[in-house]
Amino acid sequence: MSKPVRVRFAPSPTGPLHIGGVRTALFNYLFAKKHNGTFILRIEDTDQNRYVANAEQYIMDALNWSGIPPDETIGKNEKFGPYRQSERKDIYKKYADELIKNGKAYYAFDTTEELDTLRNEYQENKKTFIYNHHNRENLNNSLLLSAEEVQKRLDNNDKYVIRFKTPVDKTLEMQDMIRGDIKINTNTLDDKILFKSDGMPTYHLANIVDDHLMEITHIIRGEEWLPSMALHVLLYNAFGWEAPEFAHLPLILKPTGKGKLSKRDGDKLGFPVFPLAYKNESTSEISRGYKEDGYFTEAFINMLAFLGWNPGTEQELFSLEELIQAFEISKVGKSGAKFDVDKTKWFQHQYLINKSDGDLAELFLELEKDSHLLGNDKVNNMDYVTKVVSLIKERATFVSDFWDLSSFFFEAPTEYDAKASKKAWKQDTSTLMQELISILNNIEDFSAENTENIVKQWITSKEIGFGKVMQPFRLSLVGAMKGPHVFDITELIGKEETIKRIEKAIEYFD
Repeated sequence: MSKPVRVRFAPSPTGPLHIGGVRTALFNYLFAKKHNGTFILRIEDTDQNRYVANAEQYIMDALNWSGIPPDETIGKNEKFGPYRQSERKDIYKKYADELIKNGKAYYAFDTTEELDTLRNEYQENKKTFIYNHHNRENLNNSLLLSAEEVQKRLDNNDKYVIRFKTPVDKTLEMQDMIRGDIKINTNTLDDKILFKSDGMPTYHLANIVDDHLMEITHIIRGEEWLPSMALHVLLYNAFGWEAPEFAHLPLILKPTGKGKLSKRDGDKLGFPVFPLAYKNESTSEISRGYKEDGYFTEAFINMLAFLGWNPGTEQELFSLEELIQAFEISKVGKSGAKFDVDKTKWFQHQYLINKSDGDLAELFLELEKDSHLLGNDKVNNMDYVTKVVSLIKERATFVSDFWDLSSFFFEAPTEYDAKASKKAWKQDTSTLMQELISILNNIEDFSAENTENIVKQWITSKEIGFGKVMQPFRLSLVGAMKGPHVFDITELIGKEETIKRIEKAIEYFD
Protein backbone atom coordinates (compact mmCIF):
# COMPACT_ATOMS: atom_id res chain seq x y z
CA MET A 1 0.00 0.00 0.00
CA SER A 2 1.59 3.23 -1.18
CA LYS A 3 -0.17 5.62 1.22
CA PRO A 4 -0.20 5.20 5.00
CA VAL A 5 -3.41 3.35 5.88
CA ARG A 6 -6.05 5.56 7.50
CA VAL A 7 -9.49 4.16 8.32
CA ARG A 8 -12.39 5.69 10.18
CA PHE A 9 -15.40 4.62 12.21
CA ALA A 10 -18.07 7.29 11.85
CA PRO A 11 -21.20 6.56 13.93
CA SER A 12 -24.13 8.90 14.48
CA PRO A 13 -24.88 9.74 18.14
CA THR A 14 -28.55 8.78 17.88
CA GLY A 15 -28.57 6.14 20.63
CA PRO A 16 -26.47 3.29 22.05
CA LEU A 17 -23.87 1.64 19.83
CA HIS A 18 -25.22 -1.70 18.56
CA ILE A 19 -22.81 -4.65 18.42
CA GLY A 20 -23.02 -4.36 14.63
CA GLY A 21 -21.41 -0.94 14.98
CA VAL A 22 -18.76 -2.30 17.35
CA ARG A 23 -18.02 -5.08 14.82
CA THR A 24 -17.51 -2.41 12.13
CA ALA A 25 -15.18 -0.49 14.47
CA LEU A 26 -13.31 -3.70 15.30
CA PHE A 27 -12.69 -4.62 11.65
CA ASN A 28 -11.49 -1.07 10.96
CA TYR A 29 -9.19 -1.28 13.99
CA LEU A 30 -7.78 -4.68 13.00
CA PHE A 31 -7.19 -3.54 9.41
CA ALA A 32 -5.41 -0.38 10.58
CA LYS A 33 -3.18 -2.18 13.08
CA LYS A 34 -2.41 -4.98 10.60
CA HIS A 35 -1.04 -2.36 8.19
CA ASN A 36 0.56 -0.08 10.81
CA GLY A 37 -2.12 2.46 10.05
CA THR A 38 -4.35 4.89 11.95
CA PHE A 39 -7.84 4.23 13.32
CA ILE A 40 -10.02 7.36 13.51
CA LEU A 41 -13.31 7.99 15.31
CA ARG A 42 -15.45 10.72 13.75
CA ILE A 43 -18.85 11.64 15.16
CA GLU A 44 -21.38 12.26 12.37
CA ASP A 45 -23.94 14.42 14.19
CA THR A 46 -25.44 16.41 11.31
CA ASP A 47 -28.88 14.90 11.99
CA GLN A 48 -29.76 17.14 14.93
CA ASN A 49 -33.36 15.89 15.03
CA ARG A 50 -32.21 12.44 16.15
CA TYR A 51 -29.26 13.58 18.27
CA VAL A 52 -29.10 11.96 21.75
CA ALA A 53 -27.07 13.87 24.34
CA ASN A 54 -25.31 10.95 26.07
CA ALA A 55 -24.78 8.83 22.95
CA GLU A 56 -21.42 10.33 22.01
CA GLN A 57 -19.86 9.52 25.38
CA TYR A 58 -21.40 6.05 25.19
CA ILE A 59 -19.63 5.45 21.86
CA MET A 60 -16.28 6.52 23.38
CA ASP A 61 -16.81 4.36 26.48
CA ALA A 62 -17.86 1.35 24.40
CA LEU A 63 -14.74 1.45 22.21
CA ASN A 64 -12.50 1.89 25.25
CA TRP A 65 -14.10 -1.05 27.10
CA SER A 66 -13.80 -3.14 23.93
CA GLY A 67 -10.06 -2.49 23.88
CA ILE A 68 -10.13 -0.76 20.48
CA PRO A 69 -9.65 2.95 21.27
CA PRO A 70 -9.22 5.33 18.34
CA ASP A 71 -5.81 6.80 17.50
CA GLU A 72 -7.41 10.09 16.49
CA THR A 73 -10.67 11.55 17.74
CA ILE A 74 -12.18 14.41 19.75
CA GLY A 75 -9.51 15.54 22.21
CA LYS A 76 -6.91 13.02 21.01
CA ASN A 77 -4.30 13.62 18.30
CA GLU A 78 -6.56 16.10 16.49
CA LYS A 79 -4.44 16.38 13.34
CA PHE A 80 -7.46 16.67 11.04
CA GLY A 81 -10.04 18.11 13.46
CA PRO A 82 -12.67 18.94 14.32
CA TYR A 83 -13.90 15.35 14.61
CA ARG A 84 -17.56 16.28 15.10
CA GLN A 85 -19.34 17.00 11.83
CA SER A 86 -21.51 19.67 13.46
CA GLU A 87 -18.31 21.62 14.15
CA ARG A 88 -17.23 21.30 10.51
CA LYS A 89 -20.38 22.69 8.87
CA ASP A 90 -18.61 25.83 7.60
CA ILE A 91 -16.39 23.60 5.48
CA TYR A 92 -19.06 21.97 3.32
CA LYS A 93 -20.67 24.97 1.58
CA LYS A 94 -17.44 25.67 -0.28
CA TYR A 95 -17.47 22.16 -1.78
CA ALA A 96 -21.17 22.30 -2.63
CA ASP A 97 -20.53 25.61 -4.43
CA GLU A 98 -17.61 24.03 -6.30
CA LEU A 99 -19.90 21.32 -7.66
CA ILE A 100 -22.45 23.97 -8.74
CA LYS A 101 -19.72 25.97 -10.48
CA ASN A 102 -18.42 22.92 -12.34
CA GLY A 103 -21.90 21.84 -13.47
CA LYS A 104 -21.84 18.74 -11.29
CA ALA A 105 -24.73 19.88 -9.07
CA TYR A 106 -27.67 22.29 -9.19
CA TYR A 107 -30.03 24.31 -7.01
CA ALA A 108 -33.52 22.81 -6.62
CA PHE A 109 -36.34 25.02 -5.31
CA ASP A 110 -39.12 22.39 -5.46
CA THR A 111 -41.42 22.62 -2.45
CA THR A 112 -42.56 19.62 -0.46
CA GLU A 113 -46.08 20.12 -1.82
CA GLU A 114 -44.85 20.16 -5.44
CA LEU A 115 -42.90 16.95 -4.98
CA ASP A 116 -45.78 15.24 -3.16
CA THR A 117 -48.09 16.13 -6.06
CA LEU A 118 -45.65 14.61 -8.54
CA ARG A 119 -45.30 11.44 -6.46
CA ASN A 120 -49.07 11.03 -6.32
CA GLU A 121 -49.39 11.55 -10.07
CA TYR A 122 -46.76 8.92 -10.76
CA GLN A 123 -48.40 6.57 -8.28
CA GLU A 124 -51.75 6.93 -10.02
CA ASN A 125 -50.04 5.81 -13.22
CA LYS A 126 -48.44 2.91 -11.30
CA LYS A 127 -44.99 4.45 -11.56
CA THR A 128 -42.42 5.62 -9.02
CA PHE A 129 -41.25 9.22 -9.03
CA ILE A 130 -37.45 9.53 -9.12
CA TYR A 131 -35.79 12.95 -9.28
CA ASN A 132 -33.15 12.31 -11.96
CA HIS A 133 -32.18 12.83 -15.60
CA HIS A 134 -35.68 11.81 -16.82
CA ASN A 135 -37.36 14.88 -15.39
CA ARG A 136 -34.84 17.22 -13.75
CA GLU A 137 -34.74 19.70 -16.62
CA ASN A 138 -38.50 20.21 -16.34
CA LEU A 139 -38.63 20.80 -12.60
CA ASN A 140 -38.22 23.82 -10.35
CA ASN A 141 -34.43 24.05 -10.39
CA SER A 142 -31.46 25.93 -11.80
CA LEU A 143 -31.25 23.60 -14.82
CA LEU A 144 -34.51 25.13 -16.06
CA LEU A 145 -34.45 28.61 -14.49
CA SER A 146 -32.30 31.47 -15.80
CA ALA A 147 -29.22 32.52 -13.87
CA GLU A 148 -30.96 35.79 -12.98
CA GLU A 149 -34.01 33.98 -11.60
CA VAL A 150 -31.82 31.63 -9.57
CA GLN A 151 -29.88 34.53 -8.06
CA LYS A 152 -33.10 36.36 -7.30
CA ARG A 153 -34.44 33.35 -5.39
CA LEU A 154 -31.22 32.98 -3.47
CA ASP A 155 -31.25 36.68 -2.58
CA ASN A 156 -34.85 36.29 -1.37
CA ASN A 157 -33.72 33.43 0.90
CA ASP A 158 -36.08 31.02 -0.84
CA LYS A 159 -35.70 27.48 0.50
CA TYR A 160 -33.58 25.27 -1.70
CA VAL A 161 -31.47 22.14 -1.76
CA ILE A 162 -28.39 21.38 -3.83
CA ARG A 163 -28.76 18.15 -5.77
CA PHE A 164 -26.03 16.09 -7.40
CA LYS A 165 -26.30 15.97 -11.18
CA THR A 166 -25.90 12.27 -11.81
CA PRO A 167 -24.14 11.50 -15.13
CA VAL A 168 -26.32 9.96 -17.85
CA ASP A 169 -25.75 6.71 -19.79
CA LYS A 170 -22.63 5.71 -17.89
CA THR A 171 -21.67 2.28 -16.59
CA LEU A 172 -19.90 2.81 -13.30
CA GLU A 173 -17.36 0.06 -12.62
CA MET A 174 -16.39 -0.23 -8.96
CA GLN A 175 -14.35 -2.59 -6.83
CA ASP A 176 -15.27 -3.77 -3.34
CA MET A 177 -12.60 -5.55 -1.28
CA ILE A 178 -15.18 -8.09 -0.08
CA ARG A 179 -17.70 -8.27 -2.91
CA GLY A 180 -15.42 -7.87 -5.92
CA ASP A 181 -16.52 -6.14 -9.14
CA ILE A 182 -19.70 -4.07 -9.01
CA LYS A 183 -21.28 -2.40 -12.05
CA ILE A 184 -24.01 0.22 -11.90
CA ASN A 185 -25.86 1.95 -14.72
CA THR A 186 -26.02 5.61 -13.67
CA ASN A 187 -29.47 5.98 -15.27
CA THR A 188 -30.90 3.96 -12.37
CA LEU A 189 -29.69 6.51 -9.80
CA ASP A 190 -31.53 9.54 -8.48
CA ASP A 191 -30.09 13.02 -7.98
CA LYS A 192 -29.39 12.93 -4.25
CA ILE A 193 -29.62 16.04 -2.09
CA LEU A 194 -26.14 17.16 -0.97
CA PHE A 195 -26.83 20.43 0.80
CA LYS A 196 -29.80 22.23 2.37
CA SER A 197 -30.56 25.92 2.69
CA ASP A 198 -30.28 25.69 6.49
CA GLY A 199 -26.52 25.46 5.99
CA MET A 200 -26.23 21.76 6.80
CA PRO A 201 -24.92 19.16 4.37
CA THR A 202 -26.52 15.76 3.98
CA TYR A 203 -24.63 12.67 5.01
CA HIS A 204 -23.39 12.04 1.48
CA LEU A 205 -21.55 15.34 0.96
CA ALA A 206 -20.21 15.63 4.50
CA ASN A 207 -19.02 12.05 4.45
CA ILE A 208 -17.10 12.41 1.17
CA VAL A 209 -15.53 15.77 2.06
CA ASP A 210 -14.48 14.61 5.54
CA ASP A 211 -13.00 11.36 4.26
CA HIS A 212 -11.01 13.29 1.66
CA LEU A 213 -9.76 15.97 4.05
CA MET A 214 -8.89 13.37 6.70
CA GLU A 215 -6.97 11.40 4.06
CA ILE A 216 -8.96 8.20 4.56
CA THR A 217 -7.53 5.43 2.40
CA HIS A 218 -10.01 2.60 3.09
CA ILE A 219 -13.70 2.73 3.94
CA ILE A 220 -14.85 -0.35 5.83
CA ARG A 221 -18.52 -0.06 6.69
CA GLY A 222 -21.77 -2.00 6.94
CA GLU A 223 -23.63 -3.57 4.06
CA GLU A 224 -26.47 -1.06 4.50
CA TRP A 225 -24.20 1.57 2.88
CA LEU A 226 -23.62 -0.48 -0.26
CA PRO A 227 -26.40 1.34 -2.20
CA SER A 228 -24.58 4.65 -1.48
CA MET A 229 -21.28 3.46 -2.92
CA ALA A 230 -22.10 4.52 -6.50
CA LEU A 231 -23.00 8.09 -5.45
CA HIS A 232 -19.89 8.36 -3.32
CA VAL A 233 -17.62 7.17 -6.12
CA LEU A 234 -19.32 9.61 -8.50
CA LEU A 235 -18.75 12.44 -6.02
CA TYR A 236 -15.06 11.59 -5.78
CA ASN A 237 -14.92 11.67 -9.58
CA ALA A 238 -16.80 14.97 -9.69
CA PHE A 239 -14.27 16.61 -7.36
CA GLY A 240 -11.35 15.04 -9.24
CA TRP A 241 -10.20 13.22 -6.08
CA GLU A 242 -8.81 9.73 -5.77
CA ALA A 243 -11.44 7.53 -4.17
CA PRO A 244 -10.51 5.32 -1.21
CA GLU A 245 -10.95 1.56 -1.38
CA PHE A 246 -14.31 0.25 -0.19
CA ALA A 247 -15.32 -2.83 1.80
CA HIS A 248 -18.92 -3.49 2.83
CA LEU A 249 -19.31 -5.87 5.76
CA PRO A 250 -22.12 -8.46 5.90
CA LEU A 251 -25.09 -7.94 8.19
CA ILE A 252 -25.29 -9.55 11.64
CA LEU A 253 -28.45 -11.64 11.45
CA LYS A 254 -30.97 -12.75 14.05
CA PRO A 255 -30.30 -16.16 15.71
CA THR A 256 -32.88 -17.61 13.30
CA GLY A 257 -30.79 -16.36 10.38
CA LYS A 258 -33.67 -14.28 9.02
CA GLY A 259 -33.39 -10.51 9.22
CA LYS A 260 -31.02 -8.06 10.85
CA LEU A 261 -30.27 -8.50 14.56
CA SER A 262 -32.15 -5.95 16.67
CA LYS A 263 -32.63 -4.96 20.30
CA ARG A 264 -36.01 -6.72 20.25
CA ASP A 265 -34.27 -10.02 19.47
CA GLY A 266 -32.08 -9.57 22.52
CA ASP A 267 -35.02 -8.69 24.75
CA LYS A 268 -37.00 -11.67 23.47
CA LEU A 269 -34.23 -14.26 23.80
CA GLY A 270 -32.46 -12.81 26.82
CA PHE A 271 -29.12 -11.54 25.55
CA PRO A 272 -27.65 -8.04 25.13
CA VAL A 273 -27.10 -6.37 21.75
CA PHE A 274 -25.13 -3.44 23.17
CA PRO A 275 -21.55 -3.52 24.55
CA LEU A 276 -22.48 -1.48 27.65
CA ALA A 277 -25.77 -1.03 29.48
CA TYR A 278 -27.61 2.04 28.27
CA LYS A 279 -30.27 4.16 29.91
CA ASN A 280 -32.68 5.98 27.64
CA GLU A 281 -32.98 9.44 29.19
CA SER A 282 -36.45 9.95 27.68
CA THR A 283 -38.08 6.69 28.77
CA SER A 284 -35.70 5.65 31.60
CA GLU A 285 -35.58 2.23 29.92
CA ILE A 286 -32.30 0.42 30.58
CA SER A 287 -30.87 -1.85 27.88
CA ARG A 288 -28.53 -4.64 28.91
CA GLY A 289 -24.85 -4.60 28.04
CA TYR A 290 -22.21 -7.30 27.63
CA LYS A 291 -20.02 -5.69 30.26
CA GLU A 292 -22.75 -5.59 32.89
CA ASP A 293 -23.89 -9.12 32.00
CA GLY A 294 -20.45 -10.31 33.03
CA TYR A 295 -18.72 -10.92 29.70
CA PHE A 296 -14.98 -10.38 29.52
CA THR A 297 -13.83 -7.85 26.92
CA GLU A 298 -11.63 -10.50 25.27
CA ALA A 299 -14.54 -12.93 24.89
CA PHE A 300 -16.80 -10.22 23.48
CA ILE A 301 -14.21 -9.14 20.90
CA ASN A 302 -13.32 -12.71 19.94
CA MET A 303 -17.02 -13.46 19.39
CA LEU A 304 -17.52 -10.32 17.29
CA ALA A 305 -14.51 -11.08 15.09
CA PHE A 306 -16.10 -14.37 14.03
CA LEU A 307 -19.33 -12.67 12.92
CA GLY A 308 -18.47 -12.46 9.25
CA TRP A 309 -14.74 -13.24 9.35
CA ASN A 310 -13.05 -16.63 9.37
CA PRO A 311 -9.28 -17.18 9.62
CA GLY A 312 -9.49 -20.33 7.50
CA THR A 313 -7.98 -22.47 10.28
CA GLU A 314 -9.34 -24.54 13.18
CA GLN A 315 -8.27 -21.90 15.72
CA GLU A 316 -11.16 -20.12 17.43
CA LEU A 317 -9.60 -18.40 20.44
CA PHE A 318 -7.62 -15.29 19.48
CA SER A 319 -6.14 -12.56 21.62
CA LEU A 320 -6.51 -9.07 20.16
CA GLU A 321 -2.88 -9.20 19.03
CA GLU A 322 -3.48 -12.55 17.34
CA LEU A 323 -6.57 -11.16 15.62
CA ILE A 324 -4.49 -8.28 14.26
CA GLN A 325 -1.92 -10.68 12.85
CA ALA A 326 -4.52 -13.05 11.35
CA PHE A 327 -7.01 -10.50 10.02
CA GLU A 328 -7.42 -10.27 6.25
CA ILE A 329 -10.29 -8.32 4.72
CA SER A 330 -10.40 -10.93 1.94
CA LYS A 331 -11.48 -13.50 4.55
CA VAL A 332 -14.62 -11.55 5.41
CA GLY A 333 -17.66 -13.21 3.86
CA LYS A 334 -20.41 -11.66 1.75
CA SER A 335 -23.29 -13.49 3.39
CA GLY A 336 -24.95 -12.37 6.60
CA ALA A 337 -23.46 -13.73 9.82
CA LYS A 338 -25.98 -15.45 12.09
CA PHE A 339 -25.69 -14.46 15.74
CA ASP A 340 -25.36 -17.53 17.99
CA VAL A 341 -26.20 -16.97 21.67
CA ASP A 342 -24.72 -20.32 22.76
CA LYS A 343 -21.49 -19.70 20.86
CA THR A 344 -21.17 -16.32 22.54
CA LYS A 345 -21.42 -18.02 25.95
CA TRP A 346 -18.92 -20.63 24.78
CA PHE A 347 -16.35 -17.91 24.10
CA GLN A 348 -17.01 -16.44 27.55
CA HIS A 349 -16.60 -19.85 29.20
CA GLN A 350 -13.30 -20.47 27.40
CA TYR A 351 -11.87 -17.15 28.55
CA LEU A 352 -13.11 -17.73 32.08
CA ILE A 353 -11.54 -21.18 32.53
CA ASN A 354 -8.28 -19.93 30.99
CA LYS A 355 -7.93 -17.11 33.51
CA SER A 356 -5.78 -17.78 36.56
CA ASP A 357 -7.55 -18.97 39.70
CA GLY A 358 -6.09 -16.02 41.59
CA ASP A 359 -7.47 -13.45 39.13
CA LEU A 360 -10.88 -15.11 39.22
CA ALA A 361 -10.84 -15.19 43.01
CA GLU A 362 -10.26 -11.44 43.09
CA LEU A 363 -13.12 -10.86 40.64
CA PHE A 364 -15.36 -13.12 42.74
CA LEU A 365 -14.57 -11.24 45.95
CA GLU A 366 -15.10 -7.89 44.25
CA LEU A 367 -18.47 -8.99 42.88
CA GLU A 368 -19.77 -10.49 46.13
CA LYS A 369 -18.08 -8.30 48.74
CA ASP A 370 -21.24 -6.38 49.56
CA SER A 371 -23.66 -9.30 49.50
CA HIS A 372 -23.09 -13.01 50.00
CA LEU A 373 -19.53 -12.79 51.31
CA LEU A 374 -20.14 -9.77 53.53
CA GLY A 375 -18.76 -10.60 56.98
CA ASN A 376 -17.75 -14.16 56.04
CA ASP A 377 -14.39 -14.87 57.69
CA LYS A 378 -13.29 -17.16 54.86
CA VAL A 379 -13.03 -14.25 52.42
CA ASN A 380 -9.96 -13.04 54.32
CA ASN A 381 -8.19 -16.25 53.33
CA MET A 382 -7.23 -15.65 49.71
CA ASP A 383 -5.75 -19.13 49.37
CA TYR A 384 -9.07 -20.64 50.44
CA VAL A 385 -11.11 -18.56 47.97
CA THR A 386 -8.64 -19.36 45.18
CA LYS A 387 -8.95 -23.12 45.86
CA VAL A 388 -12.74 -22.83 45.83
CA VAL A 389 -12.61 -21.09 42.45
CA SER A 390 -10.29 -23.77 41.05
CA LEU A 391 -12.87 -26.43 41.91
CA ILE A 392 -15.96 -24.76 40.43
CA LYS A 393 -14.84 -22.61 37.50
CA GLU A 394 -15.21 -25.40 34.92
CA ARG A 395 -18.96 -25.38 35.59
CA ALA A 396 -19.28 -21.58 35.31
CA THR A 397 -19.81 -19.22 32.40
CA PHE A 398 -19.67 -15.97 34.36
CA VAL A 399 -18.05 -14.92 37.62
CA SER A 400 -21.61 -14.19 38.77
CA ASP A 401 -22.23 -17.97 38.61
CA PHE A 402 -19.59 -18.62 41.28
CA TRP A 403 -21.75 -18.05 44.36
CA ASP A 404 -24.44 -20.54 43.33
CA LEU A 405 -21.73 -23.07 42.52
CA SER A 406 -19.73 -22.55 45.71
CA SER A 407 -21.94 -21.16 48.50
CA PHE A 408 -21.57 -24.40 50.51
CA PHE A 409 -17.82 -23.77 50.79
CA PHE A 410 -18.56 -20.62 52.77
CA GLU A 411 -21.65 -21.57 54.76
CA ALA A 412 -23.36 -24.81 55.75
CA PRO A 413 -26.64 -25.62 54.02
CA THR A 414 -29.75 -24.55 55.93
CA GLU A 415 -32.14 -26.61 53.83
CA TYR A 416 -31.94 -29.68 51.63
CA ASP A 417 -33.22 -30.26 48.11
CA ALA A 418 -36.51 -32.11 48.50
CA LYS A 419 -36.19 -34.36 45.45
CA ALA A 420 -32.60 -35.31 46.30
CA SER A 421 -33.52 -35.89 49.95
CA LYS A 422 -36.27 -38.31 49.04
CA LYS A 423 -33.87 -40.28 46.87
CA ALA A 424 -30.78 -40.17 49.13
CA TRP A 425 -32.05 -40.37 52.71
CA LYS A 426 -33.61 -43.74 53.52
CA GLN A 427 -34.66 -45.38 56.77
CA ASP A 428 -31.18 -46.68 57.59
CA THR A 429 -29.28 -43.63 56.31
CA SER A 430 -28.88 -41.91 59.68
CA THR A 431 -27.22 -45.04 61.11
CA LEU A 432 -24.81 -45.18 58.16
CA MET A 433 -24.00 -41.48 58.55
CA GLN A 434 -23.24 -42.01 62.28
CA GLU A 435 -20.81 -44.75 61.30
CA LEU A 436 -19.29 -42.43 58.68
CA ILE A 437 -18.71 -39.81 61.38
CA SER A 438 -16.78 -42.38 63.39
CA ILE A 439 -14.63 -43.22 60.38
CA LEU A 440 -13.94 -39.55 59.66
CA ASN A 441 -13.12 -38.80 63.30
CA ASN A 442 -10.27 -41.32 63.17
CA ILE A 443 -8.65 -39.86 60.04
CA GLU A 444 -5.62 -37.69 60.78
CA ASP A 445 -4.55 -36.91 57.20
CA PHE A 446 -7.74 -35.28 55.91
CA SER A 447 -6.48 -34.76 52.37
CA ALA A 448 -8.95 -35.59 49.63
CA GLU A 449 -6.99 -38.60 48.41
CA ASN A 450 -6.46 -40.19 51.85
CA THR A 451 -10.02 -39.54 53.06
CA GLU A 452 -11.45 -41.00 49.86
CA ASN A 453 -9.37 -44.17 50.16
CA ILE A 454 -10.41 -44.78 53.78
CA VAL A 455 -14.10 -44.06 53.24
CA LYS A 456 -14.28 -46.22 50.10
CA GLN A 457 -12.53 -49.11 51.90
CA TRP A 458 -15.12 -48.86 54.68
CA ILE A 459 -18.02 -48.85 52.16
CA THR A 460 -16.54 -51.87 50.39
CA SER A 461 -16.11 -53.72 53.67
CA LYS A 462 -19.80 -53.18 54.45
CA GLU A 463 -20.72 -54.67 51.07
CA ILE A 464 -23.20 -51.92 50.28
CA GLY A 465 -23.62 -49.75 47.23
CA PHE A 466 -21.53 -46.58 47.15
CA GLY A 467 -24.63 -44.52 46.47
CA LYS A 468 -26.14 -45.43 49.84
CA VAL A 469 -23.32 -43.49 51.52
CA MET A 470 -22.06 -41.01 48.98
CA GLN A 471 -25.44 -39.50 48.07
CA PRO A 472 -26.47 -38.61 51.64
CA PHE A 473 -22.84 -37.61 52.31
CA ARG A 474 -22.98 -35.04 49.48
CA LEU A 475 -26.47 -33.92 50.52
CA SER A 476 -25.16 -33.27 54.06
CA LEU A 477 -22.26 -31.16 52.80
CA VAL A 478 -23.94 -29.27 49.97
CA GLY A 479 -27.68 -29.43 50.54
CA ALA A 480 -28.19 -30.72 46.98
CA MET A 481 -26.78 -33.19 44.48
CA LYS A 482 -24.34 -30.74 42.96
CA GLY A 483 -20.79 -29.50 43.38
CA PRO A 484 -17.30 -30.82 42.71
CA HIS A 485 -15.80 -34.09 43.97
CA VAL A 486 -17.06 -34.79 47.52
CA PHE A 487 -13.60 -35.32 48.95
CA ASP A 488 -12.30 -32.08 47.43
CA ILE A 489 -15.08 -30.41 49.41
CA THR A 490 -14.18 -32.22 52.65
CA GLU A 491 -10.50 -31.36 52.36
CA LEU A 492 -11.28 -27.67 51.87
CA ILE A 493 -13.92 -27.20 54.59
CA GLY A 494 -11.96 -29.45 57.00
CA LYS A 495 -12.75 -32.39 59.31
CA GLU A 496 -14.58 -30.43 62.01
CA GLU A 497 -16.94 -28.68 59.55
CA THR A 498 -17.52 -31.92 57.58
CA ILE A 499 -18.63 -33.81 60.71
CA LYS A 500 -20.72 -30.88 61.95
CA ARG A 501 -22.64 -30.83 58.67
CA ILE A 502 -23.33 -34.57 58.75
CA GLU A 503 -24.58 -34.27 62.33
CA LYS A 504 -26.84 -31.41 61.33
CA ALA A 505 -28.29 -33.43 58.45
CA ILE A 506 -28.95 -36.43 60.72
CA GLU A 507 -30.76 -34.16 63.18
CA TYR A 508 -32.76 -32.58 60.36
CA PHE A 509 -33.88 -35.82 58.75
CA ASP A 510 -34.53 -37.66 62.05
